[in-house]
Amino acid sequence: MNNHKREIKSFFYSQYFSDGLRISAGILLPSLVMMQLGNFNLGLTLSLGALCICTIDSPGPVAQKRNAMAIGNLCLFAVAMITGFARLNVYTLGLEITLFSFIFSMFNVYGNRAASVGTSSLLIMIFMLDKDVPPPELLLFCATILAGGLWYMAFSMVFFGIRPYRAAQQTLGENVADIARFLRIKADFYRVEVDIDENYRKLVLQQIQVSNHQDAVRELLFKSRLMVKESTAASRILVLTFIDLVDMFEQIMATHYDYAHIRERFKNTGILQEIADFLHHVADELDNVGYSILANSRPEKTSNLEFRLEQLKLKIDEIGLDDKETSNLVLRKILINLRDLTKSISNIYKYYHSKASEGLIGTPDTDVEYSKFVTHQDYAPHIFFDNLSLNSATFKHALRVSLVCLVGYITSKYFSLGGHSYWVLLTIIVILKPGFSLSKQRNYQRLIGTIGGGVIGILILTFIPDKTVQFILLVILMVGTYSFLRLNYVVSVIFMTPYVLILFKFLGLGQINVFQERIIDTIIGSTIALIASYVIFPTWEFEQIKETLSSVITANINYLKKISESIAGKEVSITEYKLARKDVYVNSANLSATFERMTSEPKSKQRNIKDIHKFVVLNHILSSYTANIASALIRTGPQKPHADTLKLVKRSIAVLKEINKKIKGETIEPPVPKPETAKADTAKPETEKIPLTADDILMKEQLGFINKISIDIAKVTENALR
Repeated sequence: MNNHKREIKSFFYSQYFSDGLRISAGILLPSLVMMQLGNFNLGLTLSLGALCICTIDSPGPVAQKRNAMAIGNLCLFAVAMITGFARLNVYTLGLEITLFSFIFSMFNVYGNRAASVGTSSLLIMIFMLDKDVPPPELLLFCATILAGGLWYMAFSMVFFGIRPYRAAQQTLGENVADIARFLRIKADFYRVEVDIDENYRKLVLQQIQVSNHQDAVRELLFKSRLMVKESTAASRILVLTFIDLVDMFEQIMATHYDYAHIRERFKNTGILQEIADFLHHVADELDNVGYSILANSRPEKTSNLEFRLEQLKLKIDEIGLDDKETSNLVLRKILINLRDLTKSISNIYKYYHSKASEGLIGTPDTDVEYSKFVTHQDYAPHIFFDNLSLNSATFKHALRVSLVCLVGYITSKYFSLGGHSYWVLLTIIVILKPGFSLSKQRNYQRLIGTIGGGVIGILILTFIPDKTVQFILLVILMVGTYSFLRLNYVVSVIFMTPYVLILFKFLGLGQINVFQERIIDTIIGSTIALIASYVIFPTWEFEQIKETLSSVITANINYLKKISESIAGKEVSITEYKLARKDVYVNSANLSATFERMTSEPKSKQRNIKDIHKFVVLNHILSSYTANIASALIRTGPQKPHADTLKLVKRSIAVLKEINKKIKGETIEPPVPKPETAKADTAKPETEKIPLTADDILMKEQLGFINKISIDIAKVTENALR
């Protein structure tokens, strides 16, 4: 019960609910104020501008939001004016819909923020279709829409100015909860009854969530000069906590064993269940930290992990004493990893209970290093024009959107039930995504949400006639709509539909007719969008998989190169390791997301899906072992060169490079045999004469396993390319 209460409280502390409140207030306030002043129609127009601009107000650095909303407002005014004149003639309006749908869909080439500007522009175009504004009044009407957009922009900036750290704090808290869930899935590998392959599937799915949230935190913490350079306790603690969390996630990723073998050896000892239970206790502590960060309070320890760890150590020692034939070496390795995790959590607790974090953040050098961890979007005009080709997925998507919107517009003229024919186009814009699987998923979510929400709306309007209560429910439903928009789209639409029905009731429209019209228009728009995503320039994941596989392999090669350099005696900085690690994890998450999208496509379009799944699992194992070695090298520093270990890591790099060339379609040149005289003339390198230590032997074993995994990846990739 306490966990459920905490989950509910966490939602109300989260960025999702905060966004819902801010967006709802930004849209509602102009209408409410103008209604009190006796000019409700003016308020509705202002709210329309705010409604369009709020789509740009997604999580991210304040400077990016401000710039995007400023550009969005310019587009808002221009598109509203053009649509106001274009709608006077059915042909010019059809031409405008086709042209603008293409142009603003092409904004996707500049990333999500620019894409939201394009969506905002398309929204005002759609809403203006049924606005019967005489040409002499059009300038004033569009200026009012612009005023609403500017109002929302100012309101949002003030909102963030009051609490500049809150967005980063909320995203960080959500990321902690993601890592806790990842750790619980990892713990299930030690439960004998859990299927290992299915658990890997869950693990890579959760890795996507962790990676996405980590990127969001990086954006907020490292791209904002205020967050990094302002020397306050709040900013220092946030940055230090995030750095430790990323390192902790690497630790969790790096702990990988042959779980089938471990289960076989220790299933009768009961120790595996003890390890799983301990990991769940660690996850509980992480949840506690995440909740405290969300609630803006100091986290307090809820259990004595050190005592539990000591009890676990005694049980592991007993296994070694009871059965001399059963080596508990692997259990001792697991124990070391668990001890490292416990220390990491203790460090995070210390940040909130001491002054240890003061003076560590804010130097120019660290600021420069932080900038390396965030992506920098290039907005050069040539990117737009370079993508005007059928080889570009964005270009094909933009063409599809423009053609489908034209079809939707024509269809709405003949089949729409009432005066809100723009709902067909609105449904198409919301549903149609670059990939078929995303369009299909959004299609089902929209239909289920609309029907379910419509029933709820009719029940509210039928059995709750009191207008005050209806207005209160409208506000609640509106906040719910925008709170769940990024969290759960089905729930968002379930909230949205009754909120729209109640709104139209206040505007004097019949609820039953509006409900019927919305259902019919949604079905029409959904059907057109789904058919179009399958027929018109379809984009299937198997067409993109080569590029994704190549990116993952390249990232692994670069990570292994850092290890090779360190083993060869070269100084490799922690920043270099972390950048290589980040690249591997981000590309691995992208691969997992691609695989998941592929599984929801038609069976005929799922090419070599089993081999792709094997690649995803093998890549996870490879990155885990690589991270394990990297962690050891970070602790010990550059190594004395050893020929055996160097050969192993270079062999792995060579295998991955060769398969990467095959993916890219490059010709592979056969190795040139060395002259026989070279063997006689060349003396053995000094590196071979240096004896191997126990640590060197362990590293050699790990690198040997990495070499085996690299070969397996090469084989699986060859099968996937067929």
